[in-house]
Amino acid sequence: MVKPILLLINLQSKQGLLRFGEALASFNDLGVQYIIGQIKEAEDFARCIRRYQERVSAVIIGGGDGTLNVAVDALVETGLPLGILPLGTANDLVRTLNLPRTLPEACQVIAQGHRQTIDLGRVNGKYFFNVASCGLSIKITQKLSGRLKKRWGVVAYAIAALRTMVTIRRFTAVIQVDDGVEMTRRSLQIAVGNGRYYGGGLTIAKDAAIDDQRLDLYSLEMPQWWHLLFLLPALRTGQFSNRIGIERWEGKQIKVWTHEPKRVNTDGEITTKTPALFELCPKALEVFVPPPADSSSVDRSS
Repeated sequence: MVKPILLLINLQSKQGLLRFGEALASFNDLGVQYIIGQIKEAEDFARCIRRYQERVSAVIIGGGDGTLNVAVDALVETGLPLGILPLGTANDLVRTLNLPRTLPEACQVIAQGHRQTIDLGRVNGKYFFNVASCGLSIKITQKLSGRLKKRWGVVAYAIAALRTMVTIRRFTAVIQVDDGVEMTRRSLQIAVGNGRYYGGGLTIAKDAAIDDQRLDLYSLEMPQWWHLLFLLPALRTGQFSNRIGIERWEGKQIKVWTHEPKRVNTDGEITTKTPALFELCPKALEVFVPPPADSSSVDRSS
């Protein structure tokens, strides 16, 4: 007998609360058996995954990138495959995996059962899907209130970024990539990406993929004010150039030190601080994706 899936939906989010019934109806129509985990706070995601790990065949999570980040450590620990229902604001992991944006189609992908193994990043022991960063992103996260996201959706990220750029100052960091030479940089933001998209559709690197077995690092330095004019197009496409104040490296292990400890953001959640050790965890997790005949399982477009 096939084990049921464990269905975990963030009912604290607007989309989760409104569309919980729609998700159940879709799985019922598809003949998918499920157990509903009781979620009242963020910590309940990991608790439910560990509690039901022997009784279920997979974990299905409805929510955004922050919700997935809360659950990722328990997913790795239990080895259960992950299915994603796109109920967040930005849904960057959904975009990276080229998953459907509509709930019935996302349920259909899970019912079809096709899976792909993806890489994860890890910083100071905390796993992440998309990106981990310090500097500008922390300030943006602080300004990105739930009220702002509910009113403006994904545009809220750009609004928060513009508000932050007015006051942000560069900090000094020492970076080492794969035991190479230590580099001292003056940066507004240091970001280390595992996937392709983050921050509401920004691109970590033009050729990044979540199964390419590498980490992509950029330092946003912008010593001249006019570099701002080229910043958003570069972040959107991932086509960086030191001529506009963005330096880029890639590797499997990255160390970052700062004079004063700086908080580190993983998939939109502040979880650790510098000094930071970023590590690639290749082929760490299975996720449900569309079958190859329907669409490319991972978005590699430039």
